[in-house]
Amino acid sequence: MSTITENEDLRKERAKCTFNIEELTYLLDDGYENTRRRRDLENKVLSTKGLLDEIPEEYLSHKEKYENVIRKCVKLHRALLEYDDLRDKPIDEKIKAILRDTVSLAVTKDNSPMMLHSGMFLMAIEGQANEKQQEYWLKRGRNMEIIGTYAQTELGHGTFLRGLELRATYDEKTEEFILHSPTLTSYKWWPGGLAHTANYAIVMAQLYIKDKCYGMQPFMVQLRDEETHMPLPGIKVGEIGPKLGFNTVNNGFLGFENVRIPRDRMLMKNAQVLKDGTFIASPNSKLTYNTMVNVRVLIVNTVAKYLSSASTIAVRYAAVRRQSQMKPGEPEPQILDYVTQQHKLMIAIATSHAYHFTVRWLYDVSDTVKENITKGQLDTLPELHVLACALKVLSSSECTSLVEVCRRACGGHGYMLSSNLPQLYGVCTATMTYEGENTVLLLQVARSLVKAWDRAARGQPLSPSMSYIENKTLAAKWDASLDGIVRNFQIVSRSKLASSVASFQQYMKSGLSYEDAWNKASVQLIAAAEAHGRAIVLAIYKQQIEKQARNVSSPLRDVLHQLLELYMVYWTLEKVGDLLLYTQISERDVKALQRRYEDLLEILRPNAVGLVDAFDIRDEVLCSTLGSYDGRVYERLMEEAMKSPLNKEPVNDTFHKYLKPFMRGKL
Repeated sequence: MSTITENEDLRKERAKCTFNIEELTYLLDDGYENTRRRRDLENKVLSTKGLLDEIPEEYLSHKEKYENVIRKCVKLHRALLEYDDLRDKPIDEKIKAILRDTVSLAVTKDNSPMMLHSGMFLMAIEGQANEKQQEYWLKRGRNMEIIGTYAQTELGHGTFLRGLELRATYDEKTEEFILHSPTLTSYKWWPGGLAHTANYAIVMAQLYIKDKCYGMQPFMVQLRDEETHMPLPGIKVGEIGPKLGFNTVNNGFLGFENVRIPRDRMLMKNAQVLKDGTFIASPNSKLTYNTMVNVRVLIVNTVAKYLSSASTIAVRYAAVRRQSQMKPGEPEPQILDYVTQQHKLMIAIATSHAYHFTVRWLYDVSDTVKENITKGQLDTLPELHVLACALKVLSSSECTSLVEVCRRACGGHGYMLSSNLPQLYGVCTATMTYEGENTVLLLQVARSLVKAWDRAARGQPLSPSMSYIENKTLAAKWDASLDGIVRNFQIVSRSKLASSVASFQQYMKSGLSYEDAWNKASVQLIAAAEAHGRAIVLAIYKQQIEKQARNVSSPLRDVLHQLLELYMVYWTLEKVGDLLLYTQISERDVKALQRRYEDLLEILRPNAVGLVDAFDIRDEVLCSTLGSYDGRVYERLMEEAMKSPLNKEPVNDTFHKYLKPFMRGKL
């Protein structure tokens, strides 16, 4: 990165850094070779002519944005095809290898209409199709001979999968499934790329054979003619309209009017329908939803990257921006010198680290579960489901909240679209509702926790992530060590679970049905589920940092531990009410923690810019006037303002057409 016109304050900040920035970048990338590959790919792809916008897409109409993003996606795919040495790897293996790749965000900062093709469509084929189906469909999908999406959510139902209405009725006479949308609410709604981009979709529908429902099953359905791209007979497809974010993703709706597809278009790796209509059930119903579990794991990584971008923008801006006078007669200080600003931004960096390292552990768990599934061992699948739900909820809600904190930390300039912070918030906040609305997912976690509570009461073993529930011993006194903080958060989680289970049981004893009792206790139950997720994140973040710190230099080790401690102390102070209620923490302990938190902010302050530089996010990816590496904030703000079409002429036509007659009393 060139420093020819580097802002002087940023230059001084980088000179103060106490650790090797490149070493941290290599650690985040899981090794130098991954960093080299990622940078090489970025350099080659982003040098492709016509790939980056000359006119900011914010000035385009909705239709123009879509047409422009398709143009860029085609160019991007060709460039990736030429330079990406991982393109032929299985999708799961590739995803793990490119967890830190962000080059596509330089091209489609509001995301791509092909994102579900490269993610869920191909992933679902790998997870749900049998070998023969995989051989045909994966080849076509990977070669981009077809473009696919994944259609599950409907206009009337989302996370409640059993409520989905689209029917696939088997006709044994013709060996076909008849797809039909019986109501308006049964129309598929939301799939990315569905509106005008995809010509195939994996469609989730309720399977009916001889008037009996066999639950949700996946079907490969052709939506459009491969030559003309016209919708096929019986297919009703279109776009759902503008949104808070994702406005270049081409989200669509889809309805079916007695559309027939061959029997082999049902993906039959886990469940099958024979020619005569005999249904062979999956050994585990959750295998049908395994694609969603995998995507929830991916979301944890995605939101961590969004937050790393937001914190990079906000920290660099805070180093350049000077405001007010801390002491009379002295120059205006950098706003990064204000402890309130450090409080906003340091936790954003620490949180990005927390989920960056946690998701790597989660991928290892996922790999183990997948390996067990291939051996016919399904007993570890429920734990992965709970972990993916809990961590998806916490990561999406935390990171979204902190992206907004970063935006506000940039003052009025953070409200400018050219800062890219509003767009980052738009795409990040979407993660709280797609692939499972967060409250519903917490209730799913709660159901598993209640079952675990019952098993523990009967002396039965629990899954590793829930084993702490068996420990009924309260800590004798508050322990402010990192291990002590983890244990006390586990105590909070267990205590909240005990309290919510007791309330649920009392409601049952009072005469309420199971369902009504559950509903009445649900606020307590989701609080217990959230506490369980918090205990997991703290424990895993600590575990992963201790593991990684063995192989890094002493200065970097110190900074990693400082961020870890900051994160733990921050959440201790945030949850002090729970800790006062369920643990032995005292007012004196809280005051000591507050002092330690303030000390940690001071210790980390010289490394703030170095820490975000280590995320190694190119200016083209940041797309931000406030967050560029060189710190030319004000020059870039003015340069972007001058790109507005309204600045192309000194007098707009509306003056003569409307304003002048109005001011002269003629309108």
